[in-house]
Amino acid sequence: MNYLTTITDFVRSVGIEVIFETIAEETFLPGILISNGQLIIDTTQLLYPGDVLHEAGHIAAMPAAERHSLRGNVGMVKDASEAMGEEMMAIAWSYAACVATGIPPEIVFHEHGYKGASQWYIAEYTSGNHLSLPLMQWAGFCYDPKNAVTNNTLPYPSMIRWLRE
Repeated sequence: MNYLTTITDFVRSVGIEVIFETIAEETFLPGILISNGQLIIDTTQLLYPGDVLHEAGHIAAMPAAERHSLRGNVGMVKDASEAMGEEMMAIAWSYAACVATGIPPEIVFHEHGYKGASQWYIAEYTSGNHLSLPLMQWAGFCYDPKNAVTNNTLPYPSMIRWLRE
């Protein structure tokens, strides 16, 4: 399976622009640049296609009014607590996207990322311990099992929207 094609097709389908071009500057993750709310991908530098899905999660987690202004390492432009919340939502969003696309979580949560906690994230999410679910609900992405039944929909990792309003 060509994971990069699957990922970029999905990211585009939820409303995030993806552009393939050469990136001349140093980036937080090799081969990926967030610029004006778009994902720029340099396939000659990209090491892990799953990183694209995670970075798309950062764009998706931003309020719509701020999304177009994102550039570079988005975690560095906010105060620490706000950045941590958005990081947690990007991780949860990435897992939901794995489920929606059928991509194994190991593609996003690869051994060279997540400060050595990749296997822990995989174990938590696949066992049903949906980390950051309250944040995801607060941002309007999904429901927990009880609220999903009330709203006649499926709970996380199913999503009611992929972009924060």
